[in-house]
Amino acid sequence: MSGKFIKKVENFVCENCGYVVEGNGFTNHCPKCLWSKHVDVFPGDRNENCGGLMRPIGLIIENNGEVIYHKCTLCGDVRACRVSKDDDRDEILKLSQIPLSS
Repeated sequence: MSGKFIKKVENFVCENCGYVVEGNGFTNHCPKCLWSKHVDVFPGDRNENCGGLMRPIGLIIENNGEVIYHKCTLCGDVRACRVSKDDDRDEILKLSQIPLSS
């Protein structure tokens, strides 16, 4: 994580599937559908003006765990975040079957 990370505990309703998400300060995507929202420049700062929904586009396995890649449906920005223990394993499995293009 960047040295500019800001821990921000926030609950939210997923704008993709409607699930009510209880944040823990590190939550940045819906644990049910894995979608996110483009709201940060640096994690937790809420300084991004785009506000577009971030579609999960792929998953990679690193030494430190699984990483989800999201692509903004408005501006096309691509971001990565770690899989959470609360994430739906069936959705993670589906996502792992999608080739991540470079």
